[in-house]
Amino acid sequence: MTNIALHRDFIANRLTGNGYRVCTRCVMDASDAKITFDDEGVCSHCRHFDDVQSKNWFPGPEGRPRLDAIVQQIKEHGRDKEYDCIMGLSGGVDSSYVALKIKEFNLRPLVVHVDAGWNTELAVRNIESIIKYCRYDLYTHVMDWEEMRDLQLAYLRSGIANQDVPQDHAFFASTYHFSVKNDIRYIIGGGNLATECVFPHAWHHSAMDATNLLDIHRRFGEHPLKAYKTINFFQYYFLYPFVYGMKTILPLNYMPYDKKEALAELVEKVGYKPYQRKHGESAFTRLFQNHYLPQRFGYDKRKPHLSSLILSGQMTRNDALAALAEPLYDAQELATDIQYLCKKLRISQADFDGFVNAPLRDATEFRNWNRLHEAAKTAQ
Repeated sequence: MTNIALHRDFIANRLTGNGYRVCTRCVMDASDAKITFDDEGVCSHCRHFDDVQSKNWFPGPEGRPRLDAIVQQIKEHGRDKEYDCIMGLSGGVDSSYVALKIKEFNLRPLVVHVDAGWNTELAVRNIESIIKYCRYDLYTHVMDWEEMRDLQLAYLRSGIANQDVPQDHAFFASTYHFSVKNDIRYIIGGGNLATECVFPHAWHHSAMDATNLLDIHRRFGEHPLKAYKTINFFQYYFLYPFVYGMKTILPLNYMPYDKKEALAELVEKVGYKPYQRKHGESAFTRLFQNHYLPQRFGYDKRKPHLSSLILSGQMTRNDALAALAEPLYDAQELATDIQYLCKKLRISQADFDGFVNAPLRDATEFRNWNRLHEAAKTAQ
């Protein structure tokens, strides 16, 4: 059964009250079509964290020597090069804090920012503040807006859940391409288990699936993609890791990472200005996560985020439930953000409402890399 079929079952059950089962430990619920619960009412995300993810998370004293060893490898490989690593900087708290931390390790990153056309003014200011404080070299890759607009409209017409793919794929693809161009083996990322360990895979298809991206654009786009660079399955799983020896390092998994404390440090040292909500650095992502997903699919991205904070000990379940009781959007702010998106994409309010209310579709209804992905996992 596809994710959409499972999700339709959830919607039907919700009408009778059966679809609202919530984990007794975190706040994830049956809006994740693939979630399961044990006899104690604890969900599969919590059990996966205990049994698998926690084994690769080192927030205590054991993390520092592990990270020191990785940093030494990075320095040795980049000894005679201008840069010893590369990192993407979005302006969000996670990537900004990583930028601050690797400065303390005296690493020499090439910092790449991908401007996909949706940066908020505050994000631009925060990026400038971090770069100035850390004295890093910054390369900003400005995407061709007409191509980005065409691709994002194609995604809206497709009706699938993950509307952030055009931005996310461009971000990762640009980082990998710049790594190869500059002979850099190590990619520094802001991903971490402390705030992102809960991820409902049923909600989204991989943003790295270029086969899926190109098929959606072929079906619903209006102009050829000439400047937009992608990464295919072979490059992502074989060429880059095995031929070029590229590795992604997530430093936050080797240190205590409390998001509130990290934000306070950024404010104090860098003059960082907090966003009102998660992913406030992107005007598109803000609207996508806080309106499109919950209105169209019933997916509230706060649930996995808050559940992650519960599992990493940064929040109590009661506090998370209280946070979920707050509205996703202020009505006036929502109206302003929708108006801005429609103006930038050159569509009407009726067009946007039509996208939100169209029949649900799943990414797997389009060409994708799933068979190759399964075959690769089997061969390992």
